[in-house]
Amino acid sequence: MRSNLFYVCLTWLTITLVATAQEADVSFHRDVLPILRVNCFSCHKPNKAKGGVDLTTHNAFLRGGDTGPIIAAGDAKKSKLIESICGEEPEMPKDAEPLSAREIALISRWITQGAKSDEHAEARTRRPDTPPTYTSLPAIHAMSLSPDGAFLAVPGHHEILLHSTDGLGIVKRLLGDSPRLESVAFSRDGTILVASGGSVSEFGEVQIWDAIKLELLRSIKASNDSFYGVSISPDNHLVAVGCADKLVRVFSIAEGKEVMRCDNHLDWVFGSAFTNDSERLVSVSRDKSAKLIEIATGHLVDDINQSRDPLVCLSRHPMHNQIATGGTDGKIRLFKMEPRGGRLAEGDNKENSFVREYEHMASPIQAIAFSPDGILVACSAESGEVRIFKTENGHRVTQIHAKQGPVFALAFTADGKQIATGGYDGRIRFYDTEKGELRKDIEGVPCKNTSGSQASDSARSNSER
Repeated sequence: MRSNLFYVCLTWLTITLVATAQEADVSFHRDVLPILRVNCFSCHKPNKAKGGVDLTTHNAFLRGGDTGPIIAAGDAKKSKLIESICGEEPEMPKDAEPLSAREIALISRWITQGAKSDEHAEARTRRPDTPPTYTSLPAIHAMSLSPDGAFLAVPGHHEILLHSTDGLGIVKRLLGDSPRLESVAFSRDGTILVASGGSVSEFGEVQIWDAIKLELLRSIKASNDSFYGVSISPDNHLVAVGCADKLVRVFSIAEGKEVMRCDNHLDWVFGSAFTNDSERLVSVSRDKSAKLIEIATGHLVDDINQSRDPLVCLSRHPMHNQIATGGTDGKIRLFKMEPRGGRLAEGDNKENSFVREYEHMASPIQAIAFSPDGILVACSAESGEVRIFKTENGHRVTQIHAKQGPVFALAFTADGKQIATGGYDGRIRFYDTEKGELRKDIEGVPCKNTSGSQASDSARSNSER
């Protein structure tokens, strides 16, 4: 019965293909990939390639799986893929609704037309030719201050906005492919600016910018979902990201090639940080773990924390091999970025690298930042509260009770005397780190429909100093 249904399906497909022979070429990236993304990616992606089949890229598609190619370019009737998606009870998609007749015909037409890549259509999302116009303020999910304190980088829609910290407003808008950037970071020497983000269910992207010339050096695209938690190695050779596909990736800045991939996390990875020697990396994930990874091999060295609650952010100490982690339990916890001395038995203390825990917040932590000298560490919460502590003893220095919604991003000024916050309402506020007093309040992006133009922002800043 299965065989008869298959040939009935092929007969119908043959008629359909003849009838549509004069139609425009089918695009892999525009027409076929969206069908695969919805129906096939859950079982056929890099970290879960059932039968060895990865359908997330054109090259992987053509490569096939453990039993060889799954398509015969130019001949849909001889393609294993078509047989597996046809019939009354098709093999694919597994435990899901069968593909529609239109979807099967579209994939078949693409194979019959030669199974071309059409790389020019690889990303439906492209950078705009001109900066976007904002009619409302988007939430601020990340920010980074340049080491010299001159610029504050803030992600917008398809862009990074560089704010001058001396009151001159926005000095440069850096346009890119990603409609949403999840993180930004300057290198330690201030010569490189990196950002990570992407387009949901389409691609993840790392943007590498020359922070002096303000030119895009490289755009690295991988995966089929967004990247998070970007970090740069101290030697400026590598960039790391956490990924929605549960992987940790490291790329070469000079060549843009992926040099490491670690698949030890069980959920989205939100943060990454290099050790001082650039040989190891710590990542944090919603799976509750902080993992130490060897970059040369991609092997897991150790878990450096006892699993408690999902982790959503981390910050690296500017000098020492230490990280501070934050998550849904409302706690900042400080760890050494080193192995705990071997695997311990289940139930034993697995936190030999633990240093200290800071005052508990009554709301999930959204961001953590160290001052440039490492003396202070700050955290922000979903409640909108910001607290600043002494790193060495956990003594609370300042408590800021903001009432503008969740605060998602923090950055200390170069002298450590002020801290910038950004969050749900799309505004950037600078507070005195000692007294917690508001010093400056500006828009994250230039917005037409708000009373706070750049000119009024500057006036407000001066009046509040």
